[in-house]
Amino acid sequence: MSESGADTELFLKKLHERPHQPIGRWLRAPAHVHFKAFRMSDPPVQRPASRAEFQSLLAALKVAAESTVLKETFGYGIKESAGGDRLIVVWQAHTEYYNYQIWHLPANPEVSFGALTFPEYKVAIAPLGNEVCRLDILLMEEALPTRERMESLFPGPVLYGSRVFDESTSLVTSFTPDELGRERYWVSLRPKSQASRLKDIVDAIVRIETYYHLLLMQKPLFSAAIDHVYKFEKVHLEQREIITSHIGHANSETLQRWLNSLTQDLLKTNRIAGKLHFELSAAIPYDKIVHATLASIGEQRMEFYRPISDYVLSGITGVAEGYQQLLRRIDTLRGGFEGIIEIIRTRIDLIVEAQNLALLQSVDKTTKSQVLLQHTVEGLSVIVIAYYLAGLGGYVFKGLQEMGWLTNANIASAVFVPVAIGLAFAVTTFSKKYLHKQLSEERPTSKAEKLKE
Repeated sequence: MSESGADTELFLKKLHERPHQPIGRWLRAPAHVHFKAFRMSDPPVQRPASRAEFQSLLAALKVAAESTVLKETFGYGIKESAGGDRLIVVWQAHTEYYNYQIWHLPANPEVSFGALTFPEYKVAIAPLGNEVCRLDILLMEEALPTRERMESLFPGPVLYGSRVFDESTSLVTSFTPDELGRERYWVSLRPKSQASRLKDIVDAIVRIETYYHLLLMQKPLFSAAIDHVYKFEKVHLEQREIITSHIGHANSETLQRWLNSLTQDLLKTNRIAGKLHFELSAAIPYDKIVHATLASIGEQRMEFYRPISDYVLSGITGVAEGYQQLLRRIDTLRGGFEGIIEIIRTRIDLIVEAQNLALLQSVDKTTKSQVLLQHTVEGLSVIVIAYYLAGLGGYVFKGLQEMGWLTNANIASAVFVPVAIGLAFAVTTFSKKYLHKQLSEERPTSKAEKLKE
């Protein structure tokens, strides 16, 4: 088999395997479960670190290697005491958080909320991130105790309870942390319940609690961001009114000042938008997970208790949509800043183009003046040269007359004037052509030297 084929087979094996299933055969009731979840601040780094943390926890509890299952994002270890108690430690790493489920299955059917009573049980975990929630769950094979007894077991003013999965499974909680910061859950089951049902119940509870708290953990950030966004929206509206009313007659200095100010505001908005998108973008999936889990447990009302879903839904209803609405407001604000910045840049470009056009017109006018001046100077040069040649010719003709070689020097000088003009014109034309030739030879040479450099 090729290497790519082996990789594909390994991927499909991981995709279809169900890591929770083997735990079910070890479970029984009564059971005492502690659950802890921690939100990672740097998942790519902390996810493998949480795996190493789980391995160190198993080593501290002296869980044998043959009683351990460890995969990339999931693992568990099982330990049994001499007295028949069983301890199961389950670790799982998710996209944003990781958690522990610690099950104590006592030989003695008497269990109560609080610390786990497994012999020599000690847990020292340095969490990698912020704590999401902490739960204390009792799974009991007995009828639901009286309302009076339940009120004595749970902190908080209100008890919530529902039947879940079937008529014989009752779930009660107060959603109020006890003195150790744990929310308590009492689950009454029919005798000899299936072990897989125990895991399903606990998984449903921890899924609702974890994603409920993940949604609400962002509320302080959300509240602070709303104030920032409101201030930016107010400033943007004021800036837009000022710019709209004055942009028609604003000079380049004013436009540049506006552009600098708006660019700074846009950078601040982008910074807030980036942080909020990172923190709040998962709100919709989390909200759907909570609703889907509540639907899956088939909740039924119980007498004397408020439904569990009443509390959960009252806490998260509108939260995810509020987060998304804030993200949309920020995107709209960012688009507004970008739009008005583009308008100002276009205005600046038009001003620069107008200045360049005026400069080109000025250069063209100057060039024409220089051409006229050059022609004038050339004409004067011909006259001056002809004047000097005619003067020199007159001296020559006078000398020839004194020597007897010429009869009339004045007539000869008069005849020589047109010749002098022709000679002056010829000298000027030749000089101009010679200079043009020299300049045309120098330009290619200078370009070639620059290319060599």
